Amino acid sequence: MISLAVIVLTHNEDKHIARSLQSVRPIASEVFVIDSGSQDRTVDIARREGATVLTHPFVNYAKQFQWALNNAAIQADWVMRLDADEIVEPDLAGALAAKLPLLPPEVTGINLKRKHIFMGRWIRHGGRYPLVLLRVWRRGAAEIEDRWMDEHMVLKSGRAVVIDGGFADCNLNDLTFFTTKHNRYATREAMDVLIEKYGLRVGDVRMTTKSVSAQAAIKRWTKEKIYNRCPFWLSVTGYFLYRYVIRLGFLDGREGLVYHLLQGFWYRFLVGAKVMEYEKLLSSATNREEAVRELAGLTGYDVSDLK
Repeated sequence: MISLAVIVLTHNEDKHIARSLQSVRPIASEVFVIDSGSQDRTVDIARREGATVLTHPFVNYAKQFQWALNNAAIQADWVMRLDADEIVEPDLAGALAAKLPLLPPEVTGINLKRKHIFMGRWIRHGGRYPLVLLRVWRRGAAEIEDRWMDEHMVLKSGRAVVIDGGFADCNLNDLTFFTTKHNRYATREAMDVLIEKYGLRVGDVRMTTKSVSAQAAIKRWTKEKIYNRCPFWLSVTGYFLYRYVIRLGFLDGREGLVYHLLQGFWYRFLVGAKVMEYEKLLSSATNREEAVRELAGLTGYDVSDLK
């Protein structure tokens, strides 16, 4: 067993948590589950699987994960971020066990290649595989972006390498859960768009091609500098056609059609529509503090830390 702490955030994840924790059992020397008030069996299952369970109220994923980094009694040399519906497959566990102890000190991060399983099908096309993400780092070498959506771990020093192996996002809930979740996500992403546009966030860590995977950094730059500056109906349509036609998303079959339409068109359209709605209502704000208050009132989220 390598010196690796795994952190998992949970809220009503009894469908997934045992599977997730069992997948890292061969490699994790410490497991911390940070629960935000689950009403199901999540906490009992996590404890049964040997995890240390801490509880903390949820604001957003970034703040919850940063709380975990600040408060969990992590002793391991390496730390891994794992979602409750994600699985580390045996080949990746074996690769991590073999390679982590041999890495030179200047390597402080590990990028993993995540695949997405939707309605039982691996979505291989449309630019959805592989999603290269920084998910393992030396303790103290990374921090999480302070964002409402699409937050990434960012290296503070050193460099990252890629370790190949199966790493799957496989949520077992139905389409009602998927669309409800993405409606909440759309609100949070619309908030990030407006926060960035009007400079309401100050002092946040910034992505570079050295601090995260090059893929993640390029996607973020493209989204902020090009995609978000186009009329949303145009950027959404272009993005869907790029994914479904140019990046061959149609090869993912019926499940892929559902996924690419919902995640690559409907969700992105909803984000753009919410940005338009919120921006109209924010137009009456006369200063930064008033804009922050208005944003909190519109979305129902506490954004007082932006002041």
